[in-house]
Amino acid sequence: MSRFNLALRLLWRDSRSGELTILVMALIIAVTSATAISLFADRLQRTMTTQTADFLAADLVITSPDVQPANWITKAQALQLHAAQTADFSSVLIENDEMLLASVKAVSNAYPLRGYLKITGGDYSEEHTVHQGPPAGQAWVEKRVLSALKLKLGDALTVGEKKLIASQILTYETDKQGDFYSFSPRVMINDADLPATGIIQPGSHVHYFFQYTGEASALQAFNQWLKPQLNPSQRMLDIHKDRPELGSALNRAERYLGLSSIIVILISGVAIAMATRRYTERHFNATAILRCLGLKQRDILWLYGCQFVVLGVLASSIGCGLGWFAQQALFHLLRGLLPQHVANPGLLAVFFGFIVGMAVLLAFALPPLLRLKQVSPLRVLRRELEPLPSSAWLVYGLALGIIAVLIERYTGDAKMTATLLGVGLLTLLVLGLLVYGLLRVTGKLLPHLNLTWRFGLQGILRNSGASVSQILAFSITLVAMVLSFTVRTDLIDNWQKQLPDNAPNHFALNIFPAQQATFKQDMQALDITHSQFYPVVKGRLVEINNTPVQQVVSKDSQGESATHRELSLTFTQQLPEDNKITQGTWWQTVQAGQVSVEQKLATSLKIKLHDQLTFTVGSQQIKAEVTSLRSLDWDTMRPNFYMVFSPGTLDAYPSTLITSFYLPEAHKNVLNTLVKKYPAITILEVDVIVKQFKTILLQLTQAINYLLYFSLLAGFTVLFAAVYATLDHRIQEGAILRTLGAKRSFLTKIHLLEFGLLGFIAGVLTVIMSEAIIYSLYTQVMHIAYSPNYYLWLVIPIVGSICVALAGYSGIRYIVNKSPVSVLREL
Repeated sequence: MSRFNLALRLLWRDSRSGELTILVMALIIAVTSATAISLFADRLQRTMTTQTADFLAADLVITSPDVQPANWITKAQALQLHAAQTADFSSVLIENDEMLLASVKAVSNAYPLRGYLKITGGDYSEEHTVHQGPPAGQAWVEKRVLSALKLKLGDALTVGEKKLIASQILTYETDKQGDFYSFSPRVMINDADLPATGIIQPGSHVHYFFQYTGEASALQAFNQWLKPQLNPSQRMLDIHKDRPELGSALNRAERYLGLSSIIVILISGVAIAMATRRYTERHFNATAILRCLGLKQRDILWLYGCQFVVLGVLASSIGCGLGWFAQQALFHLLRGLLPQHVANPGLLAVFFGFIVGMAVLLAFALPPLLRLKQVSPLRVLRRELEPLPSSAWLVYGLALGIIAVLIERYTGDAKMTATLLGVGLLTLLVLGLLVYGLLRVTGKLLPHLNLTWRFGLQGILRNSGASVSQILAFSITLVAMVLSFTVRTDLIDNWQKQLPDNAPNHFALNIFPAQQATFKQDMQALDITHSQFYPVVKGRLVEINNTPVQQVVSKDSQGESATHRELSLTFTQQLPEDNKITQGTWWQTVQAGQVSVEQKLATSLKIKLHDQLTFTVGSQQIKAEVTSLRSLDWDTMRPNFYMVFSPGTLDAYPSTLITSFYLPEAHKNVLNTLVKKYPAITILEVDVIVKQFKTILLQLTQAINYLLYFSLLAGFTVLFAAVYATLDHRIQEGAILRTLGAKRSFLTKIHLLEFGLLGFIAGVLTVIMSEAIIYSLYTQVMHIAYSPNYYLWLVIPIVGSICVALAGYSGIRYIVNKSPVSVLREL
């Protein structure tokens, strides 16, 4: 008989005896979870990438103040890319003695390449989704354009020198983008009518957007060919940079999906390690016999290693299949929230789930298996001879290495990887030593306790090392589950706080200081809630420590974009809402010549505390010292500024004011009243952006909720694996106590007490570890406000005690009911 055939026969024998049940279940759950989450996250992220591309109306967009060069068109055609273009500019429309500053958008026939438009007729009874802009000779307008200019559908609308028919009301525009200073009421026309308007002249302020879609390889080739040709006034748009209020939310969601994946794998790995440990201990005697029959150490390792490879392939294959159906079920449950077209499952994600299964099996099962080759043949005669445990560096290093690789793979964030592993390991080590010391102290109390408590505690104290390992295993499982629920809850709460139902959805710009008081009164009279008024001065950053900024900034960075345009500068005594000081201090006294810089821009421009910045405002220069760096919350729809000056610094320069406010859809006509009374003020409507943002958050929130069930399933597997890991010892101990006269009820009490205490201690450790990890994650990685959760201190120890006790009870029922005679005969 060959060694491989022997391995298969032994594997078949163990499978029939139920020896590998827990191990197989743990591995299948690990692979199912990994595959399902890998597929789900992959499809969700590709779907969201496609959906967020809808916000740009294309896969690749270049903005430029000039028309598209001919060689760009030729290259795009050669790569078989689909192309479209739009031109955005502001124009004053005059009809029926009414005047309105509108944002005109001229679109080509292929627009939009991604996403869609929504239009409706004059009765607003039915909304139509279309995938092409207005035909030549027509204009689609937002509802407020009609009311402001006293028009109705079918009337003529003069744009520049061209009369167009206002044929449809535009209710949704997939790529209403740019900065907030371009959100005037929209008028969309066909670009074939643009020359006849006569508006675009040399020197006109217009933004062209050149849009492309096609195969990913063709887009990448076009990107690489085009990027070196872009001048400082041209740049590629990106959902994460050009729509930071959306990009930051997506980044957080992607990180959480990765974190959820690691949590499930970690919990399942703990279950595999505990199940494998019991498997190897039960095979010490059989291995000793094989050694007596002539098998060498390498033969023993090959024999059992071959079994686990076969077992891993089968279980991983089953897990991949179950994972496929699980993610299909998730998408079916979320079909009402996800986009209509969801990306197809990727085979690479399935293959990755298979690889994860084999890697987890290797990392967590190999160290216990290595003990089998150390079994001495003398164990046939002396059952007390046990092989030496594997090296601690191997046991923990291999598992940590695999987990670190998976964290980096899922999150792509080295800082998050270091934070999770570093804080987790340090906390685990400290608490492990504390638990060991606590058990030693508790042992001195045994003589003063009654018989039930004495036997219950002796079960823990008899092998304090194993008890500490069990407690830490329970703690790791509970920590992973707590992290899943807590991070998910705080993440969603954080999003909801940033965008409540009355989040600002309009901006008012160009408010003159003399109009501020009356404008406030009018908004209060109309019951409109507004944010703080900020003065705005247009200026350009030109020098950092007397060095021209162009010599400091790196190409294609956020800093380069900021230095090639005028910035909106402001000054205030109080720290703006949703801003946090990350370095330095906010000014305590009014002193001119100080500036606070947004942190990411400061990093891009290499700006540090006490640097001297030089700005030009008009024809004059001002200097300011950097006294603090700030982090901004781009998720909110409130005015945000890269540069905030101390009061008195910009007093000599003319300024206007900006504020944001919330206005329900039903009260849109109020805007016409404000515009008529304050014709110089520009009202920008960003309610469409808020609605799109909330839709994405709702979809991601529901997806995250369903992912938590995998963590729960894996967590229960660990509990049962822990119970069965010590089942053999408990069976022998129970038989001896039954022989000495102990009743079944007594055995049940001491086992429930033992498991309950293990769960309670693990629950206390869970709270400590989870709070430490959450604090590090929130403050250093996810940038979410941290506050201690005192509710966990009450709930988790009790829940841990109940869950572990119930899991233990499921195992001890077999112990207390087994005949002592049959057990003693097997010894």
